[in-house]
Amino acid sequence: MNERKSVNWGGLILGILFLLIALLAFNNPAGSLSALVIFFAIIAIINGIFSIVVRNQIKNMTGFRATAFLVLGIIELILGIILLFNLSAGVIALSYVFAVWFIADSVRNLFFLDHARTFGNGHYWLTLFINIIGIIVGLMLFFDPIVSALTVSFLVGLYFILIGIFYIINSLDH
Repeated sequence: MNERKSVNWGGLILGILFLLIALLAFNNPAGSLSALVIFFAIIAIINGIFSIVVRNQIKNMTGFRATAFLVLGIIELILGIILLFNLSAGVIALSYVFAVWFIADSVRNLFFLDHARTFGNGHYWLTLFINIIGIIVGLMLFFDPIVSALTVSFLVGLYFILIGIFYIINSLDH
């Protein structure tokens, strides 16, 4: 018997947005910092809303409160709004903002590795790999801001490709 899987449209849209931002970061690294801040702000807002919605779905389906999703969703919403209305601060703090975001997002996703295993071992290992890479990239950005300022577009592009693929795969496995 064939069981039809539904598409998680929020995850699919986020994945596509992450891939588009990755292309922007690789296409024009020097000129894309302000645009990157704007896109980051928009994605942070969308991701924050998505995290809160997912948290509510998890709570309704399992009874598990998933507080990390709620807290990080609210933080992402606030961060996105601040960056959207203060671009110069966003450009200055870009390395640190991405560092904290990459680390927080990756750590949050690691808490749900057992859930990823329910979709198969390949999904589990992909989730583990992408989120460990996210933590490493985040730590690189956080602890060496001068080097990261020079390579932020590349590192952000690489991370966004990985996380975009992750979101797209998750949305299709839903």
